[in-house]
Amino acid sequence: MSESQEAFRQKRYTPPAGATEILLVRHGESAAAKRGELFALKDGHGDPELHPRGHAQALQVALRLAHEPLTALYVSSLRRTAQTAAPTARLRQMEPTVEADLREIFLGDWEGGLLRVMASENHPLHQRMHEEQEWGVIPGAESNAMFTSRVIGALERIADRHPDQKVAAFVHGGVIGCILAHATGAQAFAFNGCNNGAISHIVMTEGRIIVRGFNDSTHL
Repeated sequence: MSESQEAFRQKRYTPPAGATEILLVRHGESAAAKRGELFALKDGHGDPELHPRGHAQALQVALRLAHEPLTALYVSSLRRTAQTAAPTARLRQMEPTVEADLREIFLGDWEGGLLRVMASENHPLHQRMHEEQEWGVIPGAESNAMFTSRVIGALERIADRHPDQKVAAFVHGGVIGCILAHATGAQAFAFNGCNNGAISHIVMTEGRIIVRGFNDSTHL
């Protein structure tokens, strides 16, 4: 290349002006479900506390986020997200904001940990749920459409509050799966099952969601 030729180098990604970066942190491992002993419920949703391993994962998340330029922390209305966010909040001296619509999918008749039992038994309805990629197969559960509507609504409210900023939202595996499937047009369950304590990264801009990362577990 001669000195007179213009060079076009590759550039590092930068979010569009006015965009909001959101780090989606799945809560740490929660308490084990036990046959015949349902979790306590909060507003109808199973509300287990963190397993000791989950508390250890929360500390690892706090260290991973220590140098991120975060302007806000968000949690759902369920305590496992608040417990996961607690070490980060202490380290950063920040008070998490509750965004109730980031709570996990409502599982209807299978709430309180019963989903785990049904999964372990390979229950026919559990098989059908995965075949159809539809939460609403469970009696009384939220449909995919209802779940997506409330979760995306919560993200849009967060984005409206934080243009040109980065925030962390401590949420649930189903919520992360819902967001990334919606953003990419993938099958509804394509991104379900990310690791406890893992971090996914999205950018909200002009009504669009750009996926920058999924299931980062290198800190765990």
